[in-house]
Amino acid sequence: MVTIDEVVVPPPSEGEALDPMSWYDSPGPFELEIGCGKGGFLLDRARSHPHVRLLGVEWANKYYRFCADRMARWNIRNVRVMRTDASELVIRHLPQRCVSVLHLYHPDPWPKKRHHKRRLIRPEFVDAVIRVLVAGGRWRIQSDHEEYFLLIRSLLDRQEALQPVPWDEELGAASAGWSGTNFEVKYAREGRTILRAAYAVR
Repeated sequence: MVTIDEVVVPPPSEGEALDPMSWYDSPGPFELEIGCGKGGFLLDRARSHPHVRLLGVEWANKYYRFCADRMARWNIRNVRVMRTDASELVIRHLPQRCVSVLHLYHPDPWPKKRHHKRRLIRPEFVDAVIRVLVAGGRWRIQSDHEEYFLLIRSLLDRQEALQPVPWDEELGAASAGWSGTNFEVKYAREGRTILRAAYAVR
């Protein structure tokens, strides 16, 4: 059985260059989910794609702990969970060309103007994502917040290294029976429009 200690990966120390493949028992495509919450997406994708190696990053301690415990209870061997600042992780600690797919579903929009500086999607973060994605790697984004989503699209559409691709071209969300992330299910029930975009590194 998998233990929580096997699932959890400690956050990097200052200046540390990570080797994600060292966390897993065998090699495979490496995917990153930022804001994994309680781990619903990670669990479904890990079970339906056992050849994929997944890292879920979550800042909220209670969700991070719930997610790690969930992976252990389900005996999931191809998922690791880390509590850290996702922006710092991508910008400063991940090696080049290591991520096959970046999953970013319902990032916090920080809707008040004075809080916009806290938003994840900023030019330096976008540059870092392009650096860590493999050639042809995908960046999948989903949001219920139109203003933030349109801002993200505008920023990514200006990147020569990225090209838009159809959302359902290759991955789907996870397995055929996948009903959506916690936020996706909640917002769909509330009647909110779910906005999606996918990009590939040229």
